[in-house]
Amino acid sequence: MGADWQTIGREILTAARNELYLNLPFLDAALCALPFAEGFDTPTLATDTKVLYYNGAWLASRYERARSLTCRAFLHVILHCLLRHPAGRKGRDGELWDLCCDIAVESILDELNYPCLSPSAPGVRRSHLYRTLKSHMPVLTAGAIYRQFRREPLSEYDRATYAREFAQDDHSLWEKAENEQEQDDPWPRVAERVQTGMQTVMSESATGGQAITEQLRVETQPTDNYRAFLHRFAVIGEEMGVDADSFDYGYYAYGLRRYGNMPLIEPLETREVKRISDFVVAIDTSMSTSGDLVRQFLSYTYGILKDTESFFRQINLYIIQCDDQIRAEQHIRSARELADYMEHFTLIGQSATDFRPVFDRVTELQKAGAFHRLRGILYFTDGLGIYPSKRPPYDAAFVMLAGQGYPERVPPWGIRVVLDPDTLETGGNQ
Repeated sequence: MGADWQTIGREILTAARNELYLNLPFLDAALCALPFAEGFDTPTLATDTKVLYYNGAWLASRYERARSLTCRAFLHVILHCLLRHPAGRKGRDGELWDLCCDIAVESILDELNYPCLSPSAPGVRRSHLYRTLKSHMPVLTAGAIYRQFRREPLSEYDRATYAREFAQDDHSLWEKAENEQEQDDPWPRVAERVQTGMQTVMSESATGGQAITEQLRVETQPTDNYRAFLHRFAVIGEEMGVDADSFDYGYYAYGLRRYGNMPLIEPLETREVKRISDFVVAIDTSMSTSGDLVRQFLSYTYGILKDTESFFRQINLYIIQCDDQIRAEQHIRSARELADYMEHFTLIGQSATDFRPVFDRVTELQKAGAFHRLRGILYFTDGLGIYPSKRPPYDAAFVMLAGQGYPERVPPWGIRVVLDPDTLETGGNQ
C-alpha cells in the first residue's frame, strides 16, 4: 500500500509541475531543477536542494481537497530553493528562520493571481501581517522579516499560530543543505535564468510575478566589503613612527664596524601611510530610514574608524543628519569625541528625503576652509530622495542595506555601496 501511495504522490507532483509550467513559463528552469525521490520519511514535502522527497498520502489528501493546494505546496518548496533559504539558515535561530522563510514564500504565492494557485486572496490574518511587515521593509524577504522579528520578538502564541498558518513543507533536511559545497549548488544559476526570463521575452506573461522579481533582486544582490571600501577615502600622509621598511641594516652594520659607535644611517622617524583624514558621514533621517538601522550603521562604521590603522591621529570628521533639511551637525576631532558622540547619539528628523542640503553644506564648509584633503562623503540612506543634478568635486557614496534600499535610484555619478544587513546586526567585519 505504501508503494501505491508513492506512485500516486509522484503522479500528483508531475501533474502539479506540468500545470505550473503552463501558467508560469518564466519559472521553467526552477520547476525542473528538483527530481522526485523516495527514501526519506517526511510527513509532507522535503528537500535538501538536490532532490524532492514527498509523502504520497499527504499529497493525495491535499489533492482531494483542491488541486491548487498541491501546486502551491510544490511551488512553495521550489521558491525556498530559488531564494536560497536552506543555505541562509546557518548561524541563525533555526526555528525562527524557518518561519520567516515560509512567510516570505507564502507572500509571493498570495500575489500570484493564477487559478492553479488559488486562493489568490490571502486571509485577514495574513493580510494584516503583510501590511505590518511592509511598513518596516520595502520587500518581504526572509532576511528582512527575520531581522524584524529579532528587533520585535513574537510571543510564543504568535510564533505557533504563524507556524501553523504558513508552514507547508518539512525543513529537516535544510541542515544538510547548509553544509553543501558552494560550487555544487546549481540554484544561483537557476535564479539567474529565471531573472533573465522574467525581464525579457516572458515578462509580459509574468502576471503577478513582481514579488518573485523583487525577492530575487534582493537575494542575488552582491554586497560590498565595507572596510576595504572606506580606504577609498584615504590619502597619503606622514605620521611619526619608525619606518622599518626603509632602514638598511647593511649600511648600519658597516658604520659600526668601520667607525665604532657611528652608524652610517639611522631609521626614519616618520613614515608615509594611507589613512582617512577629512571625512563626511551623512545620515538620512527621513521616515523611510529606521532609527535602529542608523544606529547599527554608525556603530559598525565607528568600529572600523576607531581602528588606529584607519584614521590619522588628527581626525576631521563631520557627521550630518538630514531629511529634507539639515537637522544636526557634529564636528569630530578625535577618537574620544567620536566615541562620546556614539554613546549619546540621537536621531533627529523623520520628514521627507532631499540629499541636496548636505551637499550644499559640504560646499559651504569647503569654502570656509574646514577641509584640507576631502576625498568624499558617505551617505547612509535607503536611496529614495531628491539627488543633486550634478556630480560634486569629490566622491559621493550612497550606502544602503541589501533588501532595504534602492541602489538603482542612485544617479550615475554616485557610488553605490550595498551592505549585508547581518553584518551590521552582528557587528562583524566583512
